[in-house]
Amino acid sequence: VQLVESGGGLVQPGGSLRLSCAASGFTFSSYAMSWYRQAPGKERELVASIDSAGGSTNYANSVKGRFTISRDNAKNTVLLQMNSLKPEDTAVYSCYVNIALVRYWGQGTQVTVSS
Repeated sequence: VQLVESGGGLVQPGGSLRLSCAASGFTFSSYAMSWYRQAPGKERELVASIDSAGGSTNYANSVKGRFTISRDNAKNTVLLQMNSLKPEDTAVYSCYVNIALVRYWGQGTQVTVSS
């Protein structure tokens, strides 16, 4: 199983970023996928999840209405569109999948929201 994130960077408050996670090594279309984030000194937080078909999504209250998770099962990719970014969104964002009770994480991509 391999999860590779990309798309992070430095953005001003109010700006947007789109994160991408390329998955391989498993049947991508069979599993729900999630994005987590971890800020310095804080616990890892679930940001958003999407079911295997892409028909059901869930979001942390802190990002509802600003972030959108989606997936392309033909390309084995899960996306996180982040709009109206705030300084408190600064964190390392990681892709996650649970396969047969084994947790897999990507290496993460840094998102920094600062003026």
